[in-house]
Amino acid sequence: MNILVVDDERDIKTLFEQRFRREIRDNVMKFEFAFSGEEALNRIEKYTHEAVLILSDINMPGMSGLELLDRIKQKIHTPPPVVMMITAYGDSENYKRAMELGADDFLTKPVDFIKLKEKIRTLEV
Repeated sequence: MNILVVDDERDIKTLFEQRFRREIRDNVMKFEFAFSGEEALNRIEKYTHEAVLILSDINMPGMSGLELLDRIKQKIHTPPPVVMMITAYGDSENYKRAMELGADDFLTKPVDFIKLKEKIRTLEV
């Protein structure tokens, strides 16, 4: 499974690589990282057929995760990517807006990696 993680905090790459070490080693999951909404959009447009799951932070400088979500859902239809929003702010307004824009799920930081792995497994079936 190909996963694109979008977050302006660069240390997120190391964290995901540590938490998914076994899945990466066994070629069960392949991660790519984008550190801005703009970079993610460019990567998605270039590798649309490969992006199965997108995990995006909401609060980023420049293009926010919600703006990115809106653009993804408007532009990319085949295959339609699964988009999970991740935020440090679990407020109802962000949740409501993300769902209105077509988010498939909503996670809060710090990310519960056990729960995230369970959610990803349901996508693999």
